[in-house]
This record gives sequence, C-alpha cells and structure tokens, in this order.
Amino acid sequence: METTTFDLAPAADAVRRVAAGVRDSRLCDPTPCEATSVAGLLDHLVGLTLAFRMAAEKTVPDGGPQADAANLAPDWRTRLPARLDELVDAWREPDAWDGVTEAGGVEMPASLMAVVALDELVVHGWDLAVATGQEFAPDEESVRRCLEFAESFGDDPQARAGLYGPVVPVPLDAPLLDRLIGATGRDPAWTAR
Repeated sequence: METTTFDLAPAADAVRRVAAGVRDSRLCDPTPCEATSVAGLLDHLVGLTLAFRMAAEKTVPDGGPQADAANLAPDWRTRLPARLDELVDAWREPDAWDGVTEAGGVEMPASLMAVVALDELVVHGWDLAVATGQEFAPDEESVRRCLEFAESFGDDPQARAGLYGPVVPVPLDAPLLDRLIGATGRDPAWTAR
C-alpha cells in the first residue's frame, strides 16, 4: 500500500505569520479553546510542534503538549518558528510516513499522525488568529485535507471526545475554512470581543 504524503510547510507558514503578529498585550485574551488564553494556546503550539516532530522521528517524548499560559517559554517568539521548521523538515523524510508512531500518548499509523499534525496547525492557527484579531489564510489543500479528517468522525460524541466538540452547523456553501471550523466544534463567527 502506498502512502500519500503531503507538505506541512504551507500550514506551518500560516501559523508562523499569525504568531509573529501576536502582541504581548493579547497574551491574556481568550481563545475559542475553552478556558485557554492566547498564552496557553501558544504554549500548546510550542509543545505540539515538538511532539509531532518526534512522532515523525519515531521517538516518544515524556508527556504530551499542554496548554498552560504559566508554562509559555519566554523565548516563544523564536522557539515556535524554529519548532515549526523542525516539524516540517521531519515530515519531509520518507521514513516519517512509515509504520506506527505516537504523540500525546496516542499510537496510530504515521500517515494518519501527519494528518493530525496538519489539523492541529490549521485549527489552532485559526484559533490564534481570531483570538488576536488577525486574518488566517491557510492553503486550500491543507484545509481540505483537515476537513475530510474532521468529517470522518461524524456527529458521534464518543468518536469526537478529546479531539473536537459537537459540530457547529455551517452552510454547505460556506467557505472551506468555515466548514472545517464548524466541523471541529467551533463557531466560525467567534470573536474575542
């Protein structure tokens, strides 16, 4: 069976652009992620980029990514872009896509883990953008791949548990990104203010 690979760089670049636009005055602001501030979301992004890079390398970190504002590294403005680069590079290795790997205590086929990594980048990139009043423009192919993944869980609360909230209805003719956001249990019209 042949594995279909894809490049995480376009999604990583979209996250990088949004992260670069985060002002310190917004770090305590809320995000669409319940009870998570902008700083907490940034901490999660820093952690997940490491965890999914290690998944590509078939190494297992101690623990999984958190979302704790108190743990946001003071050098996050340089650490996150570096980790995004490392994540992209790790998934460009052909061996990354083979076999089974682990991230956040979950084991799955590496090719599916790459989709989860992409989904984390796109969805949390959107979370960060709307929480800080910025535009988020991920590439269409990444959004389409993530939407297929999110829709694969259907409306079953048990299947969605721990990953997504209940589906937020969005018109079928809505933009692709809005449909993805609704499929993950977020309201595409969410605003921080």
